[in-house]
Amino acid sequence: MRQVYVIGIGTGDPRHLTLEAVDHLAGADVVFIPRKGEEKEMLAEVRREMVRHHGRKDQRIVEFDLPRRRSTGIGYEEGVAEWHAAIADLYAGLLRDQLEESEAAAFLVWGDPMLYDSTLRILERVRGLDAVSFAVTVVPGITSIQALAATHAIPLNAIGQPVTITTGRRLTETFPDPAGTAVVMLDGEQAFLALTDPEVTIYWGAYLGLPQQVIIAGKLGLVREEIAARRAALRADHGWIMDIYLLRRTDAERGDEA
Repeated sequence: MRQVYVIGIGTGDPRHLTLEAVDHLAGADVVFIPRKGEEKEMLAEVRREMVRHHGRKDQRIVEFDLPRRRSTGIGYEEGVAEWHAAIADLYAGLLRDQLEESEAAAFLVWGDPMLYDSTLRILERVRGLDAVSFAVTVVPGITSIQALAATHAIPLNAIGQPVTITTGRRLTETFPDPAGTAVVMLDGEQAFLALTDPEVTIYWGAYLGLPQQVIIAGKLGLVREEIAARRAALRADHGWIMDIYLLRRTDAERGDEA
């Protein structure tokens, strides 16, 4: 049966692959690398660099153009469902046409494949098409959350307190919470700009693990505009941006003593 390895590759640094990830990458006969247009060419190049560092010289590299999600004239959830269906059709063809029954293929997924990534959901859609049979092995990687906390040299949680992981679209529903910490991913609209609590500290990072990494930390009211301006400039310079941030209130920092 065909084997599919879904490998977490961290946030861009080839050194962030786990030993298990290195073993599975080296063991794959084919590595699938998505392309997202010229403006995001570096995303494909990071994956190529992973293969150069940890793959085999005789591996086949199959690059493909990822469909774009329709964002106008359709609701968010409908747009995502339509997009995932198109990717599933593409994946089914790749697995059927580029992989022999006895071979293994690798998908290299940013961060951790189980956290705010849809690769596993899309592969389940592929199964439902009954076009090709395959087994899936998932190899966890260093998440952007781990990289953010490590880069800022901070603990992820306050003493004895919970952590909420959310998206920019849902931030106002879950924060501020005086008992905890919020980690915010996928925030293209910069939802933090709408927060007015003076007791909130933000730890922000972009391109974590890459040469162009940038981090900023401080009281939200003092650094929010700096982050917004820096983010806009970085996106203009590179054509894309991957960023993440952590929010914590002062009373949460005191933990159980608050």
